[in-house]
Amino acid sequence: MRFLTGLFLAVLFFSSCNLIKKEEEKEVVARVGEKYLYKDELEALVPKGVSKEDSALIVQNFINSWATKNLLMKNAEKNLDEKKVQEFQILVSDYKNDLYSKAYLEELVLRSLDTIVGEEELKNYYEANKDNFKLTEDVFKLRYMGVPTSNSNIKKFRDKFKRFDDEDMYYLDSLSYMYTNYVFNDSVWIKSSDVVTKIPPVTDENVQDYLKKSHFFELEDSLGVYLMFVKDYKLRNDAAPLSFIKPTIRQIILNQRKIKFIQKLKKDIISDAIKDKQFEIYEDDE
Repeated sequence: MRFLTGLFLAVLFFSSCNLIKKEEEKEVVARVGEKYLYKDELEALVPKGVSKEDSALIVQNFINSWATKNLLMKNAEKNLDEKKVQEFQILVSDYKNDLYSKAYLEELVLRSLDTIVGEEELKNYYEANKDNFKLTEDVFKLRYMGVPTSNSNIKKFRDKFKRFDDEDMYYLDSLSYMYTNYVFNDSVWIKSSDVVTKIPPVTDENVQDYLKKSHFFELEDSLGVYLMFVKDYKLRNDAAPLSFIKPTIRQIILNQRKIKFIQKLKKDIISDAIKDKQFEIYEDDE
């Protein structure tokens, strides 16, 4: 036993010596008390292409900042009263525990939480909470295209855009390089603010003039001709369409799952710890 103890101490001694030697071999840049700043800690500090003068300034500022922080810490430990130091130590310990615990829980959530939300679950949640999802602005289902005024095919484009059967859609889509802007998928809801952005003649002041179902509009300005067909619309304060808020509902459902998962996990940790005699509560005899 004594031999093993001696061998352990010898290994520990030589390991410590090697560690000290390695630290001594590193080039020291600055020192504050027993703390050292090494050159290799500054290597990634300066971006590529920076002049020598700017590089030296960046390094000097970092060294000064490092020294200031450590000197303040050193003076604080020496001059603050013991009660205050103990309070800070408790806060630091609590923060460390919270940091590790949150990181651990997030890792478990990433590994174990079911992130698949089916259409039926989305629909059920929507129907049960529809009144909580009100539109904050008007939304459109529409298709549109912008064509420069110099384009000689505008009449043909107009005819095909208005009829818009499969053959027309294929034809128009194949010539999309001629348009200034376009969207042919009229099954997606678009916010009125996006319509204003994409179609220049439509403005915040007149956008409500285009809230007409199954209606074709042809607009023009100095830059081009804009064809727009409004398939459907919903007004501000109406219940938001499910397809429009699916990402929001999915995130709500996942957040609820996450909360339940973490609550169950915490209960299981306590239960397992009690079972394994790693956690005990001592009864007060009084």
